[in-house]
Amino acid sequence: MSKFMLDLAQYKIAVVIPAYKVENQIVETLARIPDYISQIIVVDDASPDSTGEIVEQAKVKDARITLVKNVKNQGVGGAMLTGFKEALKINAQVILKIDGDGQMSGYDPRPLLEPLILGQADYVKGNRFRDFHALKSMPIIRQIGNMGLGFLVKAATGYWDCFDPTNGFFAIRHEALSALPLERIHKRYFFETSMLGELYLIGAVIQDVPYPAVYGDEKSNLSVTQTLWEFPPKLARIFFRRVLIKNFLFDFSMESIYLLTGFPMLLFGLLFGIVKWIKYFNLGIPAPTGTIMIPVMSVMLGVQLLLAAANIDLASMPKEPLSGGELEGK
Repeated sequence: MSKFMLDLAQYKIAVVIPAYKVENQIVETLARIPDYISQIIVVDDASPDSTGEIVEQAKVKDARITLVKNVKNQGVGGAMLTGFKEALKINAQVILKIDGDGQMSGYDPRPLLEPLILGQADYVKGNRFRDFHALKSMPIIRQIGNMGLGFLVKAATGYWDCFDPTNGFFAIRHEALSALPLERIHKRYFFETSMLGELYLIGAVIQDVPYPAVYGDEKSNLSVTQTLWEFPPKLARIFFRRVLIKNFLFDFSMESIYLLTGFPMLLFGLLFGIVKWIKYFNLGIPAPTGTIMIPVMSVMLGVQLLLAAANIDLASMPKEPLSGGELEGK
């Protein structure tokens, strides 16, 4: 049971549903949306089946439903960006994402909404790893993949206390959404992670809440091979962009100095050590003690400085929400 039990009907809450090939699930998904939701924005992402027509029929019975159509398929991220723009137009105070396949529709989104309404966070997302019983229902390959990917996303985005990064069940305050550069957010499978990277740069506070995901016979559109091949370079791009903007554009601190000294020192130690090792290996003689100590000390000092920078990064996550306190009822 909710701790606060707010009357959510007094707030302007919009749901955005990206819909693609969900003709068999969309009716149930719409039917399960709570009555306190003010607006339901369904984005037909150029679905080749009858998803759009079914939503049109549902609009007759539920006046809250608005159907927006993408001319070309843009992926879940592109569909969400279309929905976000529509939600901003109607000045929704809180925007909630629910997938069209019905996987999330059986879960009351109140725990995601209340921290936003109370001004405790700017973005709240589900975390399947906080619920042990639900975690047992998650396929083992997904558990392993999410844990490994989760750590990489933490490092890349700077949200070290945020886990389950690919979880698509989230809600966001109007203030944070309107501050995001939507044109920089990835339109397809990298959508959630890309959004986290942009949220960090605007200083948004993120909160995780337990979310008991249910897995049936549905198949994920994202393959393991695709994830292993395409996620690392995209995560690296987010990481280096975040580090550069945070430490050399928005601010210049001890973390900046540690990075400026630690990385060159580590790189020098590695390159110098490799070159000298090859030289003395080819000569067939032991390297002098001094020659050995130079790269060893450089690498050790470089690692220590980078660890110090990482420690500062861990402590510098956004802590003050962008949102101006508790929302006022409509």
